[in-house]
Amino acid sequence: MTGFLLRRLGQFLPVLALAAIAVWAVVYALPGDPTTVLGGLDATPEQIAAIRERLGLDQPVHLQFLTWLTHTLQGDLGTSSTSGFPVTQILAGAIPATAQLAVLAMLITVAVAIPLGMIAALAPRAAGGRIVKGWLSLSLATPPFWMGLLLVIAFSVGLRALPAASRFVPVWEDPAGALRNMILPALALGVYSGGVLARFVAASLSEVMESDYIRTARSKGASPTRVVVRHAMRNSLLPALTVGGLQLGSLLGGAVVIEVLFSYSGIGRLLFNAVAERDYAILQATIMFVVVVFLVINLVIDVLYAVLDPRIRLK
Repeated sequence: MTGFLLRRLGQFLPVLALAAIAVWAVVYALPGDPTTVLGGLDATPEQIAAIRERLGLDQPVHLQFLTWLTHTLQGDLGTSSTSGFPVTQILAGAIPATAQLAVLAMLITVAVAIPLGMIAALAPRAAGGRIVKGWLSLSLATPPFWMGLLLVIAFSVGLRALPAASRFVPVWEDPAGALRNMILPALALGVYSGGVLARFVAASLSEVMESDYIRTARSKGASPTRVVVRHAMRNSLLPALTVGGLQLGSLLGGAVVIEVLFSYSGIGRLLFNAVAERDYAILQATIMFVVVVFLVINLVIDVLYAVLDPRIRLK
């Protein structure tokens, strides 16, 4: 197991280095720069030049990259060009909000995916299985932002039961207030993600249920519940685990449209504002955070793979 972890860590670092180069290149290639936002339409060429010098944008590209990389490795993510606050402080305020929302959305995803996926796989021709398959198709055809709008119309405008604009309330301070503010965006994210994950659970479980060892377990007199829970689910979770990890990564990385739609102050809204304001420091730090989240989640999934299927450790 130690050798397996070392091999995966050896793959982790080069990918992270390439990701840093890609993030810098993509952000640098964006049209416009912070001087157009900070200087305004009436800024003189001298004022624009002074702003570019202050932000280091007058340096050659490779020097800008090396400066950014050196500071990032030292834990200095720079200063926001629009607010003047340290990016580390701004990011630290947004991460807990998105993490809390992502955890609730992931709980909804799992609560939706596992039971519905099992129903679709174990009773595909029954009335319940047909209803579940129809619902899964409908959920996949409904993007999260559209689901969010429907939820706002139903629960905020119609019933006036939940706020249309969500704010971050730490769950450790006010659990009821946190749930009240997060439930609509979490449902908008979780229902769609649950539909995606449920289809993979259903497909994987259906394939496993046709395996020889499942027929052997049945011939030995194992109950249907034991066959599914003890034998089938463990192997069928491997493909679903990959999809679940990617879904969690996208949620932690920040659902930009949902956070903007509900005015929720998380990573997604921070990224949206950074693009609009050409705030390179926040933009680069936020994207790198998302990249690191995905890489760490992939590493954790590899470890879980090795736990569920020891044969993977030999690869």
